[in-house]
Amino acid sequence: MLKNMLKATVFATTMAVTAGAFYTPAFAETVYNRGTAAESESVDPHKTSTVYEANVLRDLFQGLVMQDEKAKLIPGAAESWTVSDDGTVYTFKLRKDGMWSDGSPVTADDFVYAFHRLEDPATGAEYASMLYPVKGAEDVNTKKGKPEDMGVKAIDAGTLEVTLKAPTPYFLEMLTHQATYPVSKASIEKLGADWIKPGNLVSNGAYTLAEWVPNDHMKLVKNPKFWDAGSVKFDVVNYIPTEDRSSAMKRFEAGELDSYDDLPTEQLADLKTKFGDQIHVGPYLGTYYYAIKTDKAPWNNPELRNAISMAIDRDFIAEKVWQNSMLPGYSMVPPGIEGYTPAMAKYADMPQIDREDAAKKILEKLGYTPEHPLKMEIRYNTSENHKNTAVAIQEQLKPLGVDVTLLNTDTKTHYSFLEQKGDYDVARAAWIADYKDPETFLGITRKASGNNYSNYNSPQYEAAMDKAAAAGGKPEERMKDLSAAERILIDDVGQIPLLYYSYHDIVSSKLHGFVDNVMDVHPSRFVSKD
Repeated sequence: MLKNMLKATVFATTMAVTAGAFYTPAFAETVYNRGTAAESESVDPHKTSTVYEANVLRDLFQGLVMQDEKAKLIPGAAESWTVSDDGTVYTFKLRKDGMWSDGSPVTADDFVYAFHRLEDPATGAEYASMLYPVKGAEDVNTKKGKPEDMGVKAIDAGTLEVTLKAPTPYFLEMLTHQATYPVSKASIEKLGADWIKPGNLVSNGAYTLAEWVPNDHMKLVKNPKFWDAGSVKFDVVNYIPTEDRSSAMKRFEAGELDSYDDLPTEQLADLKTKFGDQIHVGPYLGTYYYAIKTDKAPWNNPELRNAISMAIDRDFIAEKVWQNSMLPGYSMVPPGIEGYTPAMAKYADMPQIDREDAAKKILEKLGYTPEHPLKMEIRYNTSENHKNTAVAIQEQLKPLGVDVTLLNTDTKTHYSFLEQKGDYDVARAAWIADYKDPETFLGITRKASGNNYSNYNSPQYEAAMDKAAAAGGKPEERMKDLSAAERILIDDVGQIPLLYYSYHDIVSSKLHGFVDNVMDVHPSRFVSKD
């Protein structure tokens, strides 16, 4: 196992890789072994969607603006910016010392190319809709416009101008997301699909990609061309995927992992006793939900969707399955966003027994009873926590005449299936805030969103979201419009919100700069180790 291998004397200065293991060089490198609950699917910023990938890409690339160790907005590839009086034109001044890892300068044209590539339908970017606030971006993505007509322009090599359709209060925070990171046009044109391979990847962040052994580790090494390389403490960051949370705890205890981004919550009390303040649990802007296939019979019936949602005992799941490390959830937007009041399900305050009775009546009216049950499959990605949640719901629905079966796949397979709009009934999903605004939670259920796993399509919802976007310059009015849009979504059960997240991290007491925050963002460049 890894523990013994790390004790071995290794004289080579290059890493030797064997199946299921990796070696660390003997010379005095500073190494951060960063445990992650899932394998990344890609390191192409335009073809990723999960938090696990976002953590890696935050180390490899740098957008116009970034987040610090407290998830506060800081300059990134742009050292400064100005905004027009009407809030629609952003002018970014790029760093003069900003470089790609191959030594070439990062220019405004790199961002123009990246924004065009994100919107190009041929890219198939799940996050293409993120740039829809940019003038002309949606037209490009929907094949109604040309890239050159987008509101993104290189004034000169060091100046980028972005024009929006309307004032967008969250625009700067949105630019911290990996979908808006620059990519190297020269590298992509030269290498094609191979541009993301270790040794090929040209990036502009604190680290470069040195190795990637699937399901074993991803090795990042310090980028000497990074403009702030002098403040980066780790020479190597190893991302080590471990889907089995209990196994991850053993690896942490053995010293194989310095941190890990999840916990087996059924063990939470024991873990707190054993590891003390190395266990980090706190509020996190995220919603744990079930996507339900709204365009497939019988799930295209809102009344049936409502009955299923109403019957689920969220209090039990939060308390017994998640050991109170999560909160019962009745809205897609979690509490905690300043100025916004989430639209809760109308049954949120009903006693659970009354909810179950109401759900049973609906199911009986639709012809479903224990003798003639409704067949329902729940898909979920590998995790003891997700399995236990699905099993609890299976037991809760059975007495009401719902025969639930479970289907488990690894995280990469699970989300790939959902992104490709595979055929299913109900599937576990989650949304973590890309920025501190309700739109990040509501935008994923819009018709055009690649993250709309439910295939929800409501003209009323689309109109309400458009109205909120048009009110971008009037913050209070915009928040009310967004809440009205969420009311439509929740009443229609376009998704089934179940829980509000807390972050669950285990962090070695030897690490510094791993600061708890509501975004659970921890760029490796700000972390150090005794």
